[in-house]
Amino acid sequence: MLFNSFVFLFVYLPIVFIGFIQLGRINRSLSAAWLFLSSLFFYGWWNPAYVGLLLASIAFNYAIGVFLAKMQATGNVRRAKLILWFGVSLDLCLLGYYKYANFFVKNLDAALGLGWGIEEIALPIGISFFTFTQIAFLVDAYRGEVKEANFIHYGLFVTYFPHLIAGPILHHKEMMPQFSDPATYKANWENISVGLTIFVIGLFKKVVFADGIAPFSNPVFAAAAHGEALSFVEAWGGALAYTFQLYFDFSGYSDMAIGLSRMFGVKLPLNFDSPYKSVNIIEFWRRWHMTLSRFLRDYLYIGLGGNRKGISRRYINLMLTMVLGGLWHGAGWTFMVWGGLHGFYLVINHGWQRMRKALGHDVNGYGSMTGRMVSVTLTFFVVVIAWVFFRAQDIDAALNILHGMAGANGFVFPSGLLPGALTSVLAKMGVIFGELHVFSEISARGGALLLIWIACLWFVVWFVPNSQQIMARFKPVLEKVVYEGRIYWRPNRICMAMTIVVLIYTFTEMGKVSEFLYFQF
Repeated sequence: MLFNSFVFLFVYLPIVFIGFIQLGRINRSLSAAWLFLSSLFFYGWWNPAYVGLLLASIAFNYAIGVFLAKMQATGNVRRAKLILWFGVSLDLCLLGYYKYANFFVKNLDAALGLGWGIEEIALPIGISFFTFTQIAFLVDAYRGEVKEANFIHYGLFVTYFPHLIAGPILHHKEMMPQFSDPATYKANWENISVGLTIFVIGLFKKVVFADGIAPFSNPVFAAAAHGEALSFVEAWGGALAYTFQLYFDFSGYSDMAIGLSRMFGVKLPLNFDSPYKSVNIIEFWRRWHMTLSRFLRDYLYIGLGGNRKGISRRYINLMLTMVLGGLWHGAGWTFMVWGGLHGFYLVINHGWQRMRKALGHDVNGYGSMTGRMVSVTLTFFVVVIAWVFFRAQDIDAALNILHGMAGANGFVFPSGLLPGALTSVLAKMGVIFGELHVFSEISARGGALLLIWIACLWFVVWFVPNSQQIMARFKPVLEKVVYEGRIYWRPNRICMAMTIVVLIYTFTEMGKVSEFLYFQF
């Protein structure tokens, strides 16, 4: 079931919310159980066959977690470590089978010519997220940080429908106190109004922005996969279109998840914080998919040794963490290259900061506003280059697009973008105007329309406050959001009217329901 579908908005959500509040008046355990079962139904809407897999995973990890907590309480650290490795290994085996078995067998057969092959294994939706959530739970249990062993609350913690399919990746200690709080089970008009507003903002981002620019991204990557030569504008247009499509798709989902959860009186951690405003790649990873970055740092990078074993080992650990983070997103060489590129960027960034520090520079300062904008722009464009591998069908397709982005296939600018007189003057100066064939099926002026889309979305990304900043006065997430700008939400009729107008307009654009991009991962 999709957040951006009418069946979710007008059937599932009202029934679940009303049932949750009404049962909460009778018994909090019944209300939590209702939300747990409703979340299982939400998951089963996609494929009921995998509900059993999800329940088995929950039961197994709950049992292991309880056992780990008992082992820690009795001081049996060695046995607890063995149990931890057993639990984590089984979780990773499950994830590996469904997500990587086809990739492994296919590549092994291609390398050795063994004639091996297996039937295509359907990937259970959200398996990466509920697996990582439970691995974090096991590690926290081993560390003695798990204080509650209520199975219904644990099941709800894993399956809670606002985060189940595409995150954020939650910590047990963040959610259990909220599920145990009596105030969570009572209707609260502030929670409802704040939550609905954030949800509407997220829905608008997904339906209008992400889905609006998606038609310009897909044909470019499809053409690249077929080996077509792309001009400079076509290649950059497709890469930037996907860059903004992914941004608003994931940002929209994150807002909807936070908004839905807030309606139920539960705050989620911040997972997306205007990452394209980052001044360097280190900051980018503190703002993009923040809970995944936290997981990779706490359970992989630090586990590998972090920065405790010298500079060279630190850089190796960064590369390994990012390559494995790329592989987490999908079983493909393109994802590994994407992760490797970000690992390389991080190594360069850390090395640059180390050199600046040695020279006595302030590594947190960027001098003038011009210096800051140059840093933001440079970070943005290296991220765009990496996104090409993330989106491309294979390595060859990605290199084909990069070839066009480098201008190797020529420069043709879309006709119809500028006034006729100016176009004629520029043409006499040698600037070539013509039809961008890759966008011709979208519109006769598809290339010009794309550039307008990109300009508008770029402005929104860089100069408009994000939803968490707009709602900062009402503490929408677990973290403290600092914002001193002038654009913010108020619980008054004007803001309510604006929200209703945005929602109605969004409904008019919901003719075709599309999945969220992160559902693939």
